[in-house]
Amino acid sequence: MTPAIPLALLGLTDAAFSGFRAYAGTDARIRKQRAAARAALRGLAVGAVLLLTPTLTAVLLLLTTCDRARTYDTLSAGGRGYLLPLAVYAAAVLLSLAAYFALPFRGSTLAMVVGLGPLTLLRPLAVVAACLGSVLNGGGGPGLLVGTTAGAAVLCVEPAVHRRWYHHVQ
Repeated sequence: MTPAIPLALLGLTDAAFSGFRAYAGTDARIRKQRAAARAALRGLAVGAVLLLTPTLTAVLLLLTTCDRARTYDTLSAGGRGYLLPLAVYAAAVLLSLAAYFALPFRGSTLAMVVGLGPLTLLRPLAVVAACLGSVLNGGGGPGLLVGTTAGAAVLCVEPAVHRRWYHHVQ
């Protein structure tokens, strides 16, 4: 099985959350569900465009190699190695989100402070761990190249959305 589909879904989900984070704290209105949904959709759109970069990188690697089957296998192994650390990170985020929504006010505040806040700050380290996992699982140079471009793409979504739509709000 190719890891491209789960990785794309994780990347797009992360992009939607990045759009929300770019918007969070910029609006003092009480009812802001529509604005938050719009921000998540903006993040999703920007993420979809930025995630074309690793896709095109992988396609170019496959088109320019002499042994496509071997390169495909290398990229697949790298993708599986990339997916494992991100799946662990995503599970921790989902657990924190579940605690945030399920617990009463004090518990949900604790879930935010102890879970979601630090996990947001650890996103770049999760990407580095994923790149390392890609190399260690047999992805080699091609896996590292595609993984690095994918990691840079997802880490650029939040600043891009903030700069485009929310930079004027202080």
